[in-house]
Amino acid sequence: MVKMLKPEYIFETSWEVCNMVGGIYTVLSTRAATLQETHSDKLIFIGPDVWADKLNPYFDEIDDLYADWKIFTKKEYDLNIRIGRWSIPGKPIAVLVDFMPLMARRDEIYGRIWEQVGVNSMTAYGDYDESSMFGYSTGMIIESYYRYFKLNASNQVVAHFNEWMTTFGAFYIQEHLPAVATLFTTHATSIGRSIAGNHKPLYDYLEEYNGDQMAYELNMVSKHSTEKIAAHTVDCFTTVSEITGVECEQLLDKKPDVITPNGFEDDFVPKGRKFATLRKEARAKLRYVAETLLGYELSEDALFISTAGRYEFKNKGIDTFLESLKILTTEYHDLKKEIVVFIMVPAYIKGLRLDLATSLLHPEIKFNSSNRFTTHDLHDYYNDSVMSAIHWFHFTNQQSQSVKIIFVPSYLNGSDGIFDKSYYDLLIGMDLTVFPSYYEPWGYTPLESVAFSVPTITTDLSGFGQWISHKLHEIEQGVGVIHRSDYNGYLVATHISKMIHQFAVYNENELKAIRKKASIIAEKALWKHFIQYYDKAYHIALRKKNLRV
Repeated sequence: MVKMLKPEYIFETSWEVCNMVGGIYTVLSTRAATLQETHSDKLIFIGPDVWADKLNPYFDEIDDLYADWKIFTKKEYDLNIRIGRWSIPGKPIAVLVDFMPLMARRDEIYGRIWEQVGVNSMTAYGDYDESSMFGYSTGMIIESYYRYFKLNASNQVVAHFNEWMTTFGAFYIQEHLPAVATLFTTHATSIGRSIAGNHKPLYDYLEEYNGDQMAYELNMVSKHSTEKIAAHTVDCFTTVSEITGVECEQLLDKKPDVITPNGFEDDFVPKGRKFATLRKEARAKLRYVAETLLGYELSEDALFISTAGRYEFKNKGIDTFLESLKILTTEYHDLKKEIVVFIMVPAYIKGLRLDLATSLLHPEIKFNSSNRFTTHDLHDYYNDSVMSAIHWFHFTNQQSQSVKIIFVPSYLNGSDGIFDKSYYDLLIGMDLTVFPSYYEPWGYTPLESVAFSVPTITTDLSGFGQWISHKLHEIEQGVGVIHRSDYNGYLVATHISKMIHQFAVYNENELKAIRKKASIIAEKALWKHFIQYYDKAYHIALRKKNLRV
């Protein structure tokens, strides 16, 4: 039996370390506690110092933590770093780096990486420059630590890079520290996401796509180049689901060495009496905002349904969800319960709506507006996809309509000015969530939903949906999984409307049983079950490193 190699030191970097942007934050922040149990302060996360003069709510700086190493890094590498603790369970060490000084050396670094591994940065645009310089700086920081604390080849060290934004760090380590094992995880290929986002059929036609050719066609050459070369050159290449693994094999010409499904920790989910209290508070807040915005009282048994995530109108299935709501209103005239749908998707906003905020604070001041849909002011109502769909499907939010739609286009961080609660603090008050994704390598939102005992509907084009679809399909089991392809959007919408209608007729005892089943599913996805896949990835990387060294 082969003895598993285990890392002594783990350096892990992502643009989302101490910087909540999307699902990768959840991956890293929930996995950290499990890793820290075995590695303590030899687990170090590296993130970008992008909060400038603002207080970073996810980072607690500690001035005397590794103060001498901080000085060494400034002297030897001319990098300013801040060291502290990530404000998550386990409170692992986090290093934030100001990578902007490297921008002056950008062309030199691009030339060096071109000569080293052949990454084509000539067509770079947008966020490529900042991401690449951040990635390169993370490699320098790992080398700085390695040198300052006098580590050597006998120390089993792994450096783990997440997404294409950090790949330049892997290239730096390969050149300067061959005694460090490198891992690279793509959570979604840049070219696959681009194909899907550009309304091209990704799945039915996947075997016919050439990743390099599509990168030229979609102006993704540099991002695709760095991602593909990292996948081929690191010691271990991983992705988060079988469906994305197939995508990697076709578009990056590289089959992942390990599939590392995304788990989570449920320590952020309240238990017992506290759960009941917070659910009651959430429902009261949702009802109060909804009734103020709509201008009338909701029925006592109104169903609260939501969707959330990045504003990717097609990829996240927001278009299909809205279509399903239209079908629900036209095909199911026997719908007895009032349904209030919250579209919690951050958009381009000016800020909170002062008229709504005033009425919420002072109920005696009646809210009077023709806009009964949004909780915050959008910069461009006429070109907003959600608002356009609402008007296209003739939703008016009048009391006579059985389905009302409320668009919450702000980040729900607890200080949005309307709800002033975090997303999780509102999620706990929902009856049902819907995430009919078209492109979703994993899908944390449905997993988070069932963690809060909220039944959810998703598709088998999400990694989570695919993971669970061989066991469950219908909503009475806690998770409804709908088959989705490139061309069956209307059928998906029809199936969603049917599930919502079915859900609306359950009595309270039936709903309790379904919520219980949802929470049981969530337990099966805890990191204690999934961390084994990372152990395997570390072993593969360290074995290759040891053979090389």
